[in-house]
Amino acid sequence: MLVSFCIAGIFREIMDTKRLRSSTICSTKTRGVFNATITGMLIPICSCGSIPLGIGMYYSGAYLGPTLAFMTSTPMINPIAILLAFGLLGKEIAIIYVITGFVAPMIIGTVANRFGGKELFRQSDISSEKKILLETEKPSIFGKLKNGLIWSFGELTPMVAKYAVSGMLLMGLLLNIVPQTAIQRYLGDPGFISLFGVTVVAALMYVCAVGHMPLVAALVASGASPGVAVTFLMAGASTNIAELLTINRTIGKRAMFMYAGLVVVLANIAGFLTNRILSDFVPVFNFDTATRSIAAAGRLMISTPEWMKYICTCIITGFAIWSLCKYFFKRVKKVSS
Repeated sequence: MLVSFCIAGIFREIMDTKRLRSSTICSTKTRGVFNATITGMLIPICSCGSIPLGIGMYYSGAYLGPTLAFMTSTPMINPIAILLAFGLLGKEIAIIYVITGFVAPMIIGTVANRFGGKELFRQSDISSEKKILLETEKPSIFGKLKNGLIWSFGELTPMVAKYAVSGMLLMGLLLNIVPQTAIQRYLGDPGFISLFGVTVVAALMYVCAVGHMPLVAALVASGASPGVAVTFLMAGASTNIAELLTINRTIGKRAMFMYAGLVVVLANIAGFLTNRILSDFVPVFNFDTATRSIAAAGRLMISTPEWMKYICTCIITGFAIWSLCKYFFKRVKKVSS
């Protein structure tokens, strides 16, 4: 998330106002949704990392369609997940997974552009005089980086962190009430699984497409239908409480319901069609192929030490607490006045 916040700030400064307004992500054109989808498919980060990037894009001027397309494709599919899918799930499921990983964000982005209301794009809160001044000034590269990071960690991070951290705490509470082992036992019973049930469970588990690929492979090998694998990866990777809460509070309720509803519907349709297409599917686990895929994926992954994870967690939590305190004191001051 911290890296994503930095990238979002830098993106805002590098893409100056004139260039950003003329780009396809600042319009309802299909090309803008396509570019956002392809970009998201190539970035190997989970939904938590896509939150700062997506909201940063939107607050920098991107339209709702490209924003939601990016926030769908980024966690749903990436090169590492594709390698693991071919090695652990087989080429049939992997091909369907790649197709749905492209088609679903395109549909979501197109629908969002078509039916988005006042949240279709965010009206800039910068005055016209300041806009002219910013466009005429030519800051250095260092100045742009500095301004981008100031905006990101001064405005974007506190705003997003309080909703993301609140959603993560709620997910942690749910996972303690309903243990992950119980959820996995449910998923491991092929006779008890429904595609809609898998959608709900996947969102509850906070699924990472890369991290949960071995679990999905084990479910398919134990007898679960191939549609369960596709639905689980699509719905679980693209939806979680933290992301939905952030979209709701930073963009709007309609965008959140549109996003969540389309992901659920498309994931279930993809699972149903997968079961029909692969009605005679027989899982075959090839140890050599799986080993090569895992080795190739491992070379693309960046692992961080535990101490760095704890430090980053403390930083994000600190921003959330700071933002909540500011909101609380503002409310108290308003009531007292």
